[in-house]
Order: sequence, then structure tokens, then C-alpha cells
Amino acid sequence: MPQSPLSHTSCDIPHLQSATTAHPSSSVTEPRPAVTSLCSVPSLCPVPSLQDVSKRLSLPMDIRLPPEFLQKLQMESLELPKPLSRMSRRASLSDIGFGKLETYIKLDKLGEGTYATVFKGRSKLTENLVALKEIRLEHEEGAPCTAIREVSLLKNLKHANIVTLHDIIHTERSLTLVFEYLDNDLKQYLENCGNLMSVHNVKIFMFQLLRGLAYCHGRKILHRDLKPQNLLINERGELKLADFGLARAKSVPTKTYSNEVVTLWYRPPDVLLGSTEYSTPIDMWGVGCIHYEMVTGRPMFPGSTVKEELHLIFRLLGTPTEDTWPGITSNQEFRAYNFSQYRAQPLLNHAPRLDSEGVDLLTNLLLYRAKGRISAEAALQHPYFRSLGERVHLLPDTASIFSLKEIQLQKDPGHRGSAFQEFPNPGKNRNFFPPKLLFLWSRNKIIFLWDFGFS
Repeated sequence: MPQSPLSHTSCDIPHLQSATTAHPSSSVTEPRPAVTSLCSVPSLCPVPSLQDVSKRLSLPMDIRLPPEFLQKLQMESLELPKPLSRMSRRASLSDIGFGKLETYIKLDKLGEGTYATVFKGRSKLTENLVALKEIRLEHEEGAPCTAIREVSLLKNLKHANIVTLHDIIHTERSLTLVFEYLDNDLKQYLENCGNLMSVHNVKIFMFQLLRGLAYCHGRKILHRDLKPQNLLINERGELKLADFGLARAKSVPTKTYSNEVVTLWYRPPDVLLGSTEYSTPIDMWGVGCIHYEMVTGRPMFPGSTVKEELHLIFRLLGTPTEDTWPGITSNQEFRAYNFSQYRAQPLLNHAPRLDSEGVDLLTNLLLYRAKGRISAEAALQHPYFRSLGERVHLLPDTASIFSLKEIQLQKDPGHRGSAFQEFPNPGKNRNFFPPKLLFLWSRNKIIFLWDFGFS
């Protein structure tokens, strides 16, 4: 029987990127002759023997036993077994508890949609917080196509600025995707700082957004639903792309896709006017809208209908002509709307906090002609990011930009006490957590954020 996109097991799971525990390979060296009982560590009692410890240590670094656990066992070192075969690795992960619903404890309900409910949870294996996306399965229809897309794409994406898929649990009634847990999304972050972000922080978040997107686009993957709610932010200030339910793996040449995608406010005009042939530039328009929203604290084009959305775009950027958008005058939908003729307004007048380089980047993101929009890879090299230094461009895909001491968030002008300020750069210490009280983002989330605690 051919293997379906959902039939891959935990051996295909991307590396866990825990924000609470580091697992340096240097902590594992040579064996000691004696080992104390593993049940002296209550949180990991299910691991019963040195054989299972060795089995776990032979797995990828991100799912090995935490160094603190080995220290409690007085195991200063262990010799790693030879790498497991794919089949053995799959069996080992199953033995440890991956792919099993009982491995995770449900905590708070975070949200609910048409097909899925998201819970805050905790892994019994690592004690780390996780997000459990529980997708209801209909017997007649099976797994929703959005879930299949999300799983098949995310299991192959390993990047510091893309949310990590830890585990996949398939039961008769549901498909549960286990993600790393992040405290906020960009929309919440903006609300928490009174919609007044530091322009320096805007630049850091923009760089991370483009970095994750460039990784996707380099693999011919379009996100197609970029919006502040789908950009998650953790306590370190790391921004990660999430919710790949509408994402598509794009082949060459361009395929025809549905134009019923992307939240209206971040949808490019070519898609609004019915285009179903698009590529990576669809995401770049959304990046421009998000950039503007971070700088100004307000959505750029908050239309409630397609016509209103187009009207807001044309009123600011000017009604398109054959010069600014070749072929537009022959578009039937554009002609049917019969828009008034507007002149383009200077973006600096609407985003005065942006410097000239920031305005130039925004302008190149918001071009009418899709092929003319700047790519994510090119945008990373834009002079707007020069102040971040050269080393941010040399980082491995899985390394956070906060691993560089020169990259630090500043205090947001509208925030009464940001969790990211007045502390050493956490990039040097993955166990770093600011005091709990600074996570009281809003009244309706006091309990939710209070019990995040120290690591």
C-alpha cells in the first residue's frame, strides 16, 4: 500500500527546538559502570533502564534526555551507540512515547476553528510546554486537505523562524499536531505595546519574517496566509511563521491555484482581481502590509469587501495604469469596478517613523506588478537591515538571530514593561527566562501567562 502523507511516523519529525532546555552534544561522552534507578527522577520514570537511556541518546540531539536528567543519575558521561537505522529509530521513538496521545497533558484551551481546536499542553517526556492542534476527522472525508498540507510541508521545514512540528498523533477520531509553544502572536504583541513598537524592534521582527519566508520560498513553498495572527513570538523575541494550512508547494512553471486564499487585508491586488496564477510575490505583498502595520500600529488596508479593499489600495498607492501595471486595463474585473483615478501618495506621509531605506523597502514590497516585487532573499540584503550587522546573514538556518550578542530588542515606547527589556541577551543562555510578572500581557491572559514560570 502506498504511504499517505499522514502515515509517516515520528522518525520524520523535525528537530524539537525547545526554548527551555539546551542539549549540547558535549554533555555526552564516556560511560560510567553504575547507574542509579531512573525512578529517582519522577518526571521521567517511564524510562526504566540504561538500555533505554542509550536508545534515547542515540536519537537526534533535540529528543535526547536533558543533561540535567543525566546529572541527577550521576551519569557524567555515556558513550553514544552507533546511529540507528531508520526502522530502529522509528521503533525507538514509539517506545519512548512519540506518536502517542497519552504522552501529552492538555492544559488550557487556546482557540477553536472550523476543523481544529488548539490547546496549551505539556510533554511528559521533556516537561516542555507544547501547542496541541487537534483536528477533527470526519469518517466520510478523512483528514482535511489543509491538515495534510500542513503536515506534509512542516515535517520538512527546519528553520529558526518557522514553528517546529514536534510530533504527529493519528487516532480514529482526530489528528493531533504537536507544535512548540510560543506565548504570543504579532497581533497580541502590537496590542500589548499599545500599537507603538520600537522601530528597532520592527526591523528585527521584519528580518526574522523575511528569513523564514526566504527559507520557504527557496524550497518553492508559498505560505499564502501571512497575517500578524500567524506570526508567533516567544519570550526571547523570536518570530516564527505558523499556520501552514493554506500553504502550497509550488512547482515550475506556475500552477493555477484558488484565489480564495489569504486574509483580505493582506491580499495582493492581483489576487483580489481574480488572478489564480501566482508565485512567491503573493507573500511579499503581505510582508509589506505587515511592515506598515508594525511601524504605524494600524492595518494598512482594512477593507471589508474586495471592492473596498481595492479602493483603499488605489487611494494610497494610486489607481494602476498600464505604466504601473501592464495589462491592467484589459482586466475585466478592474474595468467593471470603474474606480476613480487617484494619484499615489508618498508613503513617508503615512509612515513617518520609517527612514528613507525603510520607505524604499516598503515601496518595493507593494508594487502592483507581482514580478516586480522584491523577493524575500533580496529583501534580506536591503540597506534597511544594514544596522543589524553582517553576522546575521551568516547564521545557519536553525540558529536564532538572538544567538548574536549584538541583536537585542529594545523597550517598546507603548509598553509599560516589556518582557524583552532590561535583561541580558538570552541568546547566550537558552535557559534564560525573565521574571513571571513581566509576562502579564493583558487582563484576560494573566493566569495563562503566569504559570509559564521559570525553567
